Amino acid sequence: MDSLTQIVLGASVGEVVLGKKVGNKAMFYGAIAGTIPDLDFLSRYFVDTVTATEWHRGFSHSILFSLLFAPVCGWLISKIEKKSGVRWQEWTKLMFWGLFTHPVLDSFTTWGTQLFWPFDLRLAFQNIFVIDPLYTFPFLLFLILAMRKHRLSPDRRKFNKIGLMVSTFYLAATLLLKGITYRKFTDNLKDQNIAYKQIQTRPTPFNTILWTANIDTGNEYLIGEYSLFDTKPIVFRSYPKNYGLLGNMAGEDKLKRLIKIAEGWYTISFNNGILLFNDLRFGLINLNPVDPKFAFSYRLQKINNEVIVEETPKFKEDAQNVLIELWARIWGN
Repeated sequence: MDSLTQIVLGASVGEVVLGKKVGNKAMFYGAIAGTIPDLDFLSRYFVDTVTATEWHRGFSHSILFSLLFAPVCGWLISKIEKKSGVRWQEWTKLMFWGLFTHPVLDSFTTWGTQLFWPFDLRLAFQNIFVIDPLYTFPFLLFLILAMRKHRLSPDRRKFNKIGLMVSTFYLAATLLLKGITYRKFTDNLKDQNIAYKQIQTRPTPFNTILWTANIDTGNEYLIGEYSLFDTKPIVFRSYPKNYGLLGNMAGEDKLKRLIKIAEGWYTISFNNGILLFNDLRFGLINLNPVDPKFAFSYRLQKINNEVIVEETPKFKEDAQNVLIELWARIWGN
């Protein structure tokens, strides 16, 4: 999830663990714990694009990381907060739950997490977008209400508990919506006599009303959207895989690793003479079938017998356009 959401979750967990003893300091250190795992993004400044992508939500989002770093962080905080009277073991408990709940929440997103690192298993339930205002803002509101109360006030614990319950209920509801929309997609595929090998569904950005699906039919992928307000059949658009465009790049190590990252859900395309690797798991940033733009695409070049992989830049106007298109599409076809 986004940084704000993880800060809110970490602060709320910190309040549960040590709010009675240290008040808002528990929220403060919980918020820090909720932020630490995402510092893995700094790796992009030291390693190549493929390696940085492999490391993203890897070790720093694992149970092992939480177990190893919680005591270190707990000891450091106990030195900083000597006057609090709180033992380092209690600070360790706060840091562990702040660090651990971060990847647990991330496992519900499209990217998922390697919670059981070093085992090669990525959890990605794909039932909530990485930024979802309906999850974050009510949670944030109750956290602020709790923060304004005295550390021993019953209302403080009540508001924090309500925030946790509301956010958890919403997360559970998105799993139910995923099941309902999955059934809609498969029923429409059956009604339209479309044979397929695999299907993958997830919510579109910033909401859980409009859902999208990738469908693997063999030689091509189909992508369609379904809104809870739809009254017409789902329209599935075709995207050829074009794996042949890779040529002799297909056997290169970086390409194999990139394919593994995408879990096999990718297409190859040419755009203005540039060879692109499109990761389908994160969908499109427009709904234009003539000029599709994928949320995550990588430029592929071979220079001096070395494959160079670069993530394509994202532009502000793309975000604005997708918001406009999504808002219109959410209300039904």
